[in-house]
Amino acid sequence: MIGPGTGVRVYLACGVTDMRKGIAGLAALAETELRQRPANGAVFAFRGRRGDRIKLLYWDGQGFCLYYKVLGAPRTWFRPGRLCLEF
Repeated sequence: MIGPGTGVRVYLACGVTDMRKGIAGLAALAETELRQRPANGAVFAFRGRRGDRIKLLYWDGQGFCLYYKVLGAPRTWFRPGRLCLEF
């Protein structure tokens, strides 16, 4: 899998995100809700309502990459509540 290098910042949007959003919608959320530039090289993680879907948005220097993962069962590791966590 091609992905960001070491030392990249990861922002978790700790609310429920509409998983129908694409690159433009998620980039807008990163800017308005997380107050970060989406093209700054960080990874932005968004979860679906049930917790079994996650989308990662990443700028690789040439364009956006959107990773989409459907987990096997609902997960509680990424609960809605706080606005943003930074790793």
